[in-house]
Amino acid sequence: MHTPVALIYDFDGTLSPGNMQEFGFINAIGTDKDDFWRRNNQMSVENDASGILCYMYLMIDEAKKNGIKLTKESFRSFGSKIKLYDGVKDWFRNINQYGSSIGLKISHYINSSGLKEMIEGSPIAHEFANIYACSFLYNSEGNAYWPAVAVDFTTKTQFLFKLNKGITEISDSWKINQYIPEEERPMPFQNMIYFGDGETDIPSMKMIKERGGHSIAVYKPGDKDKKSVAEKLIREQRVNFACPANYNPDKSLFKVVKRILDKIKADNDFKRLVKVNQKRIEKC
Repeated sequence: MHTPVALIYDFDGTLSPGNMQEFGFINAIGTDKDDFWRRNNQMSVENDASGILCYMYLMIDEAKKNGIKLTKESFRSFGSKIKLYDGVKDWFRNINQYGSSIGLKISHYINSSGLKEMIEGSPIAHEFANIYACSFLYNSEGNAYWPAVAVDFTTKTQFLFKLNKGITEISDSWKINQYIPEEERPMPFQNMIYFGDGETDIPSMKMIKERGGHSIAVYKPGDKDKKSVAEKLIREQRVNFACPANYNPDKSLFKVVKRILDKIKADNDFKRLVKVNQKRIEKC
């Protein structure tokens, strides 16, 4: 029986070198990324509002002004233009093969403040067992008109508990509060590895680490400022590792994850051995 393991990723800045809106949508509305995010930040500050909800409003508003229909299909078209870090496309196959070779069954998940519809259009969408991310409601004509889900730093931790308890539906607000003994939960926190780069990931990365799992802060290769932020998280004991966001098998990130998987395998084997020994003694 293979031990289940969850690899959980933020998207923007973690699997991709930029915010997903910058790889198609912002060009389509005839502006540049700096102006878009400046206006987003201004709206958030002036209204003391969520920056996540503000960017979702801006997308709808700017699309209307420019005669662009925001349908699920158009979002997926924008998502198909998302750039990925080196090695990402082959990462899932490579790490799955290694996990399987040592008796682990690896599943991959997204936990992002980006847009689910755009991630679904990316070339790696099929790799994920579930995508926890922002999304829109759509009217009878198929156009986005209101946020359905807005994911900020606290919402991300909620999704980790859903994963821990085996809850796949975002709308399920009952089972998340239901008591389930730790040993009966399908995905133990100790079997989770979290990959993140930004402020919205810090609570999730720290929580996973404190509950016996492992967190990795990734940063854009060659970016000294991003590297400094990631290393600061190490010093503050919020993450276990900091690595450049290069997902090729010969790079440090891949090597670190392999060693973490080895530890998860050994820890679970040890737990099984203890249980077998206890049962043997009870029969005596």
